[in-house]
Amino acid sequence: MSQDRKPAQEYVVIRHRPGYRFRRTAILLVFSIVAAIAGYAAGLAQGGFRFSSVEASNDVLEEELDKLRDSYTEARQQVINLDRGRAIDEQALNQARKTIVELETRIASLKSDLTFYKNIMAPSETSKGLQVDSFSLAPDRQPGAFDFKLVLTQVGNNKSYIAGVVAVNVIGLRDEEKEVIALRDLSQDIEDLGVKFRFRYFQDVEGLLVLPDDFEPLEIQVVAQAEGRKSSQAERTFDWDDLTEN
Repeated sequence: MSQDRKPAQEYVVIRHRPGYRFRRTAILLVFSIVAAIAGYAAGLAQGGFRFSSVEASNDVLEEELDKLRDSYTEARQQVINLDRGRAIDEQALNQARKTIVELETRIASLKSDLTFYKNIMAPSETSKGLQVDSFSLAPDRQPGAFDFKLVLTQVGNNKSYIAGVVAVNVIGLRDEEKEVIALRDLSQDIEDLGVKFRFRYFQDVEGLLVLPDDFEPLEIQVVAQAEGRKSSQAERTFDWDDLTEN
């Protein structure tokens, strides 16, 4: 009794290798990249990329760099020269300003002297004869000490001398009470209550006065008395603050 048999199925045995597919893919990828690089290099070699052009470009860049360095050095030197020139200009300008101030001060002094002499030689009708022209104070290095200068003038008739005495008093407060101190008691340069004078045009009385520590000066009182044929009196009071504000 025969029976029909189905043909037997064939099986293929494949060895299991973990990671094989991944390694194969990676190898193919590497070969592809290497081939691409090789082709690019060959193209560069044939297509005209030349190392000589790189060297030429490098030479040009070095030349430009040298030029820039020279320009930079020159610019720095110009800045230094300008700074020096500016310093010299500033020094010259400061000196010029100082000279101008000195000249202006001198001009003002000369104008004051000119006015002084004009007033003596060509006075107004109300300012003839003996005059107390001015009194000035300048602080000394010693505390409470001042250099003083009194100027007396004879205005108008200067053909003959005028003579007499002048008294100077400092009026102020001591312990909130008014007090009058003669210049003789404040200055070693003045010996008498009345300082003698004799002149045709003008005379200066100068010296150093020292104030007491507890004395507050307020005014300077000057009284000049001419004697003889030109007997007359001139009196003038000066505010202490006005004399010392500068």
